[in-house]
Amino acid sequence: MCAMSALTAGLRKLPRLTRRRAIIAGVVVVLLAAATVWQVRSRADAWAAEDLRLTVNSGPSGNEPVDLDARFYLPRDRSGKVPAVLLAHGFGGTKNSVSSDAESLAARGYAVLAYTARGFGRSGGEIHLDHPDYEVKDAQRLLDWLAKRPEVRTDAAGDPRVGVVGGSYGGALALMLAGQDQRVDAIVPSITWNDLNTSFLPQSADTGGVGVFKKSWAGLFFGNGSATLDSALPASDTQNATTPDSATPDSATPGRPQTADPACGRFAADVCAAYLQMATTGIPDDGTVELLRKSSPAATLDKIKAPTLLIQGAVDTLFPLSEADANARGIAATGTPVRVAWFTGGHDGGAGPASDSDRVKYLTVQWLDHYLNGEGEAPGDDFTWSRVAGFSALDRGLVTNGYSAKAYPSMGGTGRTEVSLTGSAQPIANPPNGNPGTLSSLPGIGGRLTSVLSGGIAMDVPGQFASFTSEPLDASIEVGGAPQVRLRAASPTGAATLFVKLYDVDQSGAATLSAGLVAPVRLTGLPETVEDAQPVTVTMPAIVRRIEAGHTLRVAVATSDQAFLTPAQPTTYTVAAEPTLTLPTLTGTPIANPATLWWYVLAGVVAAVLLGLVAVLLILRSRHRRRETTVDARYADTPLVVDGLRKAYGDGFVAVQEIGFTVERGQVVGLLGPNGAGKTTTLRVLMGLTTPTAGEIFVFGHRLVPGAPILSRVGALVEGPGFLPHLTGYQNLRAYWQATGRPWEDARFDEALEIAGLGASVHRRTKNYSHGMRQRLAIAQAMLGLPELLVLDEPTDGLDPPQIAEMRRVLQRYATDGRAVLVSSHLLAEVEQTCTHAVVVNKGRIVASGPVDEIVGDSPSVQLDVSDVPGATRVLEELGVRSVKEEGASSLIVDMNGTPRSEMVASLVSAGIGVDRLVPRRRLEDAFLALVGDNSRGSGDR
Repeated sequence: MCAMSALTAGLRKLPRLTRRRAIIAGVVVVLLAAATVWQVRSRADAWAAEDLRLTVNSGPSGNEPVDLDARFYLPRDRSGKVPAVLLAHGFGGTKNSVSSDAESLAARGYAVLAYTARGFGRSGGEIHLDHPDYEVKDAQRLLDWLAKRPEVRTDAAGDPRVGVVGGSYGGALALMLAGQDQRVDAIVPSITWNDLNTSFLPQSADTGGVGVFKKSWAGLFFGNGSATLDSALPASDTQNATTPDSATPDSATPGRPQTADPACGRFAADVCAAYLQMATTGIPDDGTVELLRKSSPAATLDKIKAPTLLIQGAVDTLFPLSEADANARGIAATGTPVRVAWFTGGHDGGAGPASDSDRVKYLTVQWLDHYLNGEGEAPGDDFTWSRVAGFSALDRGLVTNGYSAKAYPSMGGTGRTEVSLTGSAQPIANPPNGNPGTLSSLPGIGGRLTSVLSGGIAMDVPGQFASFTSEPLDASIEVGGAPQVRLRAASPTGAATLFVKLYDVDQSGAATLSAGLVAPVRLTGLPETVEDAQPVTVTMPAIVRRIEAGHTLRVAVATSDQAFLTPAQPTTYTVAAEPTLTLPTLTGTPIANPATLWWYVLAGVVAAVLLGLVAVLLILRSRHRRRETTVDARYADTPLVVDGLRKAYGDGFVAVQEIGFTVERGQVVGLLGPNGAGKTTTLRVLMGLTTPTAGEIFVFGHRLVPGAPILSRVGALVEGPGFLPHLTGYQNLRAYWQATGRPWEDARFDEALEIAGLGASVHRRTKNYSHGMRQRLAIAQAMLGLPELLVLDEPTDGLDPPQIAEMRRVLQRYATDGRAVLVSSHLLAEVEQTCTHAVVVNKGRIVASGPVDEIVGDSPSVQLDVSDVPGATRVLEELGVRSVKEEGASSLIVDMNGTPRSEMVASLVSAGIGVDRLVPRRRLEDAFLALVGDNSRGSGDR
């Protein structure tokens, strides 16, 4: 069938041993599946979907029709009526944004109605921000529709058994619908708000009053919804959660306005007017306050009777953890069951590591299974959280610690630690119109900016912030909740707007602002001298972070922040801090491995299965001891060790001179080199397709020879895919697996298919596949059985840019649970973004190996994105920077000539030039070219 046929033949030489082991593994998989309460697998043959146009009547009178674009999913394998889930998308999304979740829930046995909210995509109407008379009534009419479907279980006439699931905009809809319609039986809102007044006008001090306008996020929301949509892609062509569909002219969509105010787009007039008023003055009028309150769950929490699972992200400058806290307290006060879970993601951090995303899915389905389907014990109100290795959920680090506690501790944590601060009263200047302004976060990439910050760049503007610092910590602190500090402030105008931040400073002086979170404070009635000022308590945004021993904590109080609207008038404040910083701490029961939590829910059953497995394996080992090969104990737990590999051919041609490297669990290792460097030969030897002249290869401690049983733990794609064209992808995969002699249940087909992302295309004949789809099918074939080591030669060959980006995520997801990936590629930018480690080969020898970051090394130059390129060029040349050249309309490439990055940024900001991004310029491509040089032509490869 392809180059892998040689490997298949090798495996078939030992069918009996392979089958027995596979049967045991299959039994374990079946028992584990029976022991767990969750297993969501989106199989294309497990559900059917129908696209619909549903007309509903809503509005204040209940008689205003609007057409909604919807898709209805039904499980194919169902006996009788099934519960339903109403699935709502985030702001700017469509029904396609939630298609993956809809398919998983349908495969689980639920009828799922996903729809595009009014004002977005192909749906008609205007955006009213989850208003009770519009978006909420729309959803009520969808409940009516579900109640009439013959496939949907009902509790009474017109009352469907239904749960509502949604994130952000959809999460608020779930809360408000449950408060307005008692037919809702369970809800799972995530990363959403409590009150839009406090979300977009946060006030972190205990003085009350109007908060500070969050102009960056509000502007992004308004811009996303105000664009006039002239055309849209077919519904099946987009999965983007932040970009609306556009495909038919506005006039072709019933219910959509024929004309639109260019200043408002698809926003309703009152919503548009509220934004324009607030963005202009920074102070909402009474009408704006009332409108935002109506569009907030806070107004209906006391009416929610549906059991509620609240999921909130710790990397979120839009809706921080305090929003879920307010929702939890409001719902719990009525006696409704509530559970809270924090995860390492949010609006600034995506979904976090795959393991944490899967934990959230597990909790969601566990909640729905019990409260909708009556399966399993009540999930309870225990609280779970996790934190990431590193400081941002956007980093490559995986979840290293997960915990659970018996009850949700709110923002105060399960305990608290007090840290002493030092620092005298300090004058700080408020710049005119907030320019130059401190840069703490940007909408949607707060975590990325924090990564830049960790490199030692001081993002606070000199003269515009006060600093109060602790001594080095004697012991590490697990912070979980909202830190508090007491401040005193004085202002000649009687008012001050301040931004309070908590930095974690390591021994080298590098400071990290967790997730870019800032506490805005608007103070009035201030005296002119700080000695006369009364202290106010400032509650900072909740964080989940381990502060290591030896680190110091720094509280910075700034006068400006580019994410907020600040006073236009320049003035000087004086700020002092009380000597105590209060840190909430979290302690709980550790989750040993968050990435596999869901496989071990019923610990007793699993323990029995494992004991039985050990007993059976011991019996098999005694029977087949004489057939076991010697295992090198040094490498028994290492997926791959290549030692002194050499390959020469009979005609004297030497393809590989000497190569040695190691692939550890959890790593994605890139094998790089110019054409003819020896990459493919190395992979061919590794897969037993050719024998080496010298050297050894160990796979989990087993010395590798052609046909070795240990190859059953390796999956590979070498020398391109090859399939029978008259068969479907599914049939090709099944034929391949049958040739291995192992039972079908051991193939882990659904899991491999889900990771590879083939979807329904697996049921098409391969003769109709594009080159990119054939490549994806080949990778799915390599993943069958979820081998512990995956070896891929040019896996992105023939894929388009979106497919390449998805393949990047596939490989990163795969290298979890102790698995590892070795990938050969010529796309250096992809290797840099995908791989944790790299091995650079030239002329049959290794010229560099190690972590990608170490190979790239320190950057002598940086790329700056600025608001004024000519002005920035002048400032940098005056600073003595060696060379500056333009790259695009708003970017500069800067050779720093030894100038500290912090000094460059401070000089630019002081000159009134906005700095949007600063990243090292040197890339893996630069390092690669430096290593192999111009004379990179290898000795050839066969």
